[in-house]
Amino acid sequence: MTRVRVWFGVAAVSVGVGLWYALTAPPDALQGAYSRLINIHVPSLWLAFLAFGVTALGSVMWLVKKTDFWDRLAASSVEVGVVFTGIGLFTGMVWGKAVWGTAWDWNDPRLATTGMMFFVYVGYLALRSAIDDPRVRARRSAILGALAVVQVPLVYFSVNLFRTLHQTQSIRPDGSTLPPEMLRAMLVNVIAFTVLYIALMSARMFVARSQAEMGAPDAAGAAVRPPRISEVKDV
Repeated sequence: MTRVRVWFGVAAVSVGVGLWYALTAPPDALQGAYSRLINIHVPSLWLAFLAFGVTALGSVMWLVKKTDFWDRLAASSVEVGVVFTGIGLFTGMVWGKAVWGTAWDWNDPRLATTGMMFFVYVGYLALRSAIDDPRVRARRSAILGALAVVQVPLVYFSVNLFRTLHQTQSIRPDGSTLPPEMLRAMLVNVIAFTVLYIALMSARMFVARSQAEMGAPDAAGAAVRPPRISEVKDV
């Protein structure tokens, strides 16, 4: 538990520094202050990609090793990844409403693929909640977790494959299209969100491990059982 607290302390400082960089970065000439949302929007989605990659790794390793650690790792990372994806979608919708005049457009491949990715991983969590048998739950979740990761490169490269509302990547192998000050602020926030991801994962893994050691059920209500006949007393 001490390690978890340390990570959250470091994360709090990192996020604070990241927000300072985000708020003091120069606004875009056309987008104004809304351009600062990039410092939350982009890092949150990058960390969602990382989280779902970790889920894929945990899923594949569970299929190979069949150990509880990998199942807990995969499930915990999905929970954190869904939170980051939600943050990315929300900030993107705020930015889109201000700059594009619309918060959502299913005709935009980046928006459509990101929305699909979000719902697939929400479905992963629903699948885990719907299955009582831990072995069956782990196996089916591992198969879905290993396959669902194909969405990550599809989301990332969608702006290059199909051109609609979204611009292409701001950071590419041949350089960045962002001014140095904006790029610095965004990269600082990527680091801050990475530390936050580690802190959240540490906490979630600690809770999952504690539940397993205590024999706690994975789904709410799973520990409820009907009384045995021998336990029922005449009234």
